[in-house]
Amino acid sequence: MNQTLLHPGTPIKIAVLAMGGQGGGVLADWIVELAEHAGWWAQTTSVPGVAQRTGATIYYLELLPESAAAAAGRPPILAMMPTPGDIDLVVAAELMEAGRAMQRGLVTPERSTLITSTHRSYSVTEKAALGNGIGDPNTVLDAGREAAKRLIALDLQALAEQAGSVISASLFGAIAGSGALPFGREAFEATIRGGSKGVEPSLRAFALGFEAAAQAPAVPAAIDTRRPSVTVPDHAAHPEVQRLLGKIKAEFPPVTHGLLVAGVRRLIDYQDVAYAAEYVQKCAELRALDERHGGTMKGWALTQAAAHRLAVAMSYDDVIRVADLKTRGSRFARVREEVGAKADQLVYTTEFMHPRLEEICGTLPAGLGRWLEHSKTIGGFVKRKMEHGRRVQSGTLTWFLALYTVAGLRRFRRSLLRHEIETAQQREWLGRVVRLAETGDYDLAVEILHCRRIVKGYSGTHDRGDKRFAALMQAADELAGRAQAAATLHKLLEAAMADEQGRELDAQLAMLLRHHAAGSPPMARQAA
Repeated sequence: MNQTLLHPGTPIKIAVLAMGGQGGGVLADWIVELAEHAGWWAQTTSVPGVAQRTGATIYYLELLPESAAAAAGRPPILAMMPTPGDIDLVVAAELMEAGRAMQRGLVTPERSTLITSTHRSYSVTEKAALGNGIGDPNTVLDAGREAAKRLIALDLQALAEQAGSVISASLFGAIAGSGALPFGREAFEATIRGGSKGVEPSLRAFALGFEAAAQAPAVPAAIDTRRPSVTVPDHAAHPEVQRLLGKIKAEFPPVTHGLLVAGVRRLIDYQDVAYAAEYVQKCAELRALDERHGGTMKGWALTQAAAHRLAVAMSYDDVIRVADLKTRGSRFARVREEVGAKADQLVYTTEFMHPRLEEICGTLPAGLGRWLEHSKTIGGFVKRKMEHGRRVQSGTLTWFLALYTVAGLRRFRRSLLRHEIETAQQREWLGRVVRLAETGDYDLAVEILHCRRIVKGYSGTHDRGDKRFAALMQAADELAGRAQAAATLHKLLEAAMADEQGRELDAQLAMLLRHHAAGSPPMARQAA
C-alpha cells in the first residue's frame, strides 16, 4: 500500500545516510533510475562525511512526476541539499545514523517515514571512551517513534549478509516494501536487473528487505542488548584446557562460570594455556577469600569482579598484542568485507604507528629495557626518531613481516620489561583487595577490583588510565574504614571516566582531600 502523500507540484524528498562501503551511492542511483524509468524528473546530490564513523555521507534526492513539471510549463527547479522539516523519506544504513538524522531535524512526525537498519557499527567516540561508551540503541528507537510519522527498524545488514549481498540492496527492498514510493515491486526489481554486477545476490537481498518491511510492526520492538551467557563446554581438545574447565566446574560457584570461561578463552588467545592456568589459580585464591568473608551471602560479588577484571588486566595491550591483531588473517578479511572489496581487488591498509620509547623498552628483556629507558644518549636518540610516528601499509611484504616478527615475541613476553611492570601492578592491586577483605571492608574490596576498568588501551591512552588508576588506589587507601567508602570510590571511578582531561576526577579528589583535612566523613553526603 502506498504510504507517500504526493503534494501537487512538490517533489518527493529523500535523504539517505550511509557510511563508506555500504553502497549509499548505489542506492541513490537506483532510486534515480527507478524514477526516471517511470518518466519522473530525478536529481541526487551528496554531502560526504568527514572521516570513518564520525559522520555518514548524506545522499539527497528529489523526485517529481513529469506531469507536474508539464503543468508548470517549465522544467522543475530541484534543491541540492535537504532542509530540516521538509523530508518525506529518511533512510539510514546504521542505527546511530538514524539518530544523527533526527538530531539534524530531517525527521518530522507530520511527514517523514524513517527506515533504518538496527545493526551497529561503532563510532570512534564509542570505541575511544574511557568507560563503556556504546550508545543505547533503544534510546534511538524511542526517539524514532516520537520523531517519525512512521518508523521501520530492521536488521537489514543481517538480511544482506544472508543473501550474500550488501546492505544497499536490502535497504532498496525495505523502501519498496514500505510503500513509501509510488512505484511497484516489479519496477524496483527491473532497476536492479539493469545493473551489470551482483544482480542475483542483490535481488535476493531486495526480496528479504521487501518482505521484512512489508510485514514490519507499526511499533518496532525494543532491541535486546543483553549479552548471551557463556556456558562451560563439556569437552576441550587440549587436555590442559579440559583440566581448567573441570576446575572451574568443581571449585567455583555457577554464577562465575561464564566469566571464567570467557577469561580463559581470552588469555589463551592472548598468550597460552599456562597463562590461562595462572589466571584460574589467582581467581581460585580470591574465591577462597570471598567464601571466608561472606561471599555466599553477597552473590559472590568479589569472585565475579575478579574473574572479569583480572582477565582484562592480564591481557594488557602492548606492542606485541597490537602487532598480533594487525597481522591476523581475520582482520584482513574483515577490512575487505567492510570496504566491499571484490575477490580480484587488492586492498592496502595504512596504519598509523607511533610507539613511544616506553613501548619500545617494554618489548626488551627487563634489564636491557630499563637500561635503554634511562639512557640519555641511545634512549634519547630512539625517542627522537619515533616521536613523530609514521604511516605504514601493513599489507605490504616488508611491513607485514616486520609486524609478524614483533607479534612472534609473545613467546618471550614473560621475560620482558612490560610484563614485569604489569605483574608488579597486578600484585599490588590484588594485595590491596586481600587486605581490605580481611579487615572486613568487603564492598570496598569489590569496588577496587572494578576500578581496574579505567586502565585500557595502548600507549598514551594506557598511560592516562594508569595515572588515574593510581589516584583511585590512593583514594581507596584513604577511604578504608570510613563510612560510605565503596560508594565514594565508585563515584570517583565515574568521575575518572567522565572526561578525557580528568578534570572531574581532579575536582572530586580535591573535595575528598578537603573533607579528609577537616576530619569529616569524606564525601558522605555526595556519595549517599
